Amino acid sequence: MARAAFVPFPLARGGPANVSYLGAARCRRKFELFYPEGFDDETYVVAERAHKERAHLEWQAELGPAALRKLIARGEFRQVADLAVRIESRTNLLFSFEKMALRDAVKTPAGARLFATELYGFLYGPGSPQQRFVDWLQALAELPQPGSRVLTWPVATVFGFIARPDRHLFLKPRATRLAAQAYGYAMPYASTPSWPLYRELLAFAAVIRRDLDRKPGFKARDMIDLQSFIWVQGAAEYEA
Repeated sequence: MARAAFVPFPLARGGPANVSYLGAARCRRKFELFYPEGFDDETYVVAERAHKERAHLEWQAELGPAALRKLIARGEFRQVADLAVRIESRTNLLFSFEKMALRDAVKTPAGARLFATELYGFLYGPGSPQQRFVDWLQALAELPQPGSRVLTWPVATVFGFIARPDRHLFLKPRATRLAAQAYGYAMPYASTPSWPLYRELLAFAAVIRRDLDRKPGFKARDMIDLQSFIWVQGAAEYEA
């Protein structure tokens, strides 16, 4: 099962000057319009949480640290890439053009090797979270790109989110920006993924978690709950 949500950095600009608590309460009420019992709501679990958690459990079974390390040691880079793409494909997290760009990027032996080795380093390797994330972005930028570019926020964050929802968050740009605006959180944005902006996203999630912890039914189990809360605020399907 996914572990408790964890943000390994202090809150960045998370004090009263950075958050509108009127906005925070309004966002919680919007979530309750669709899911009155919060994260404990059965409809929420079916509609938002279950498919993301299934992907995480499948990842743990097939690409957990020991399994992924063994596949890489055997040189089975294609197997790693195929498994990662297959597990992600069962979610609705990436757009179809992002899925296609990713599949194309790991078709070649060189692309599969780069993807597999840097994926392990990002998820389970040594070094600081900052360095691992920066190295991961660099690897995505260097993958073959016959069609659409691979280095986008959704692609850069989806595997961390699936594999380790205890500490990684998925960023869907439009929905996340609208959620931050509605929440009253002054979160900067640029289309090119970077560590400073990812760190800011994690700080936003930490602020949300801190605020929701005070409300029965809203104790986040992990980043799946926090990402779902953000999604409800900014996704077109949840427009009032």
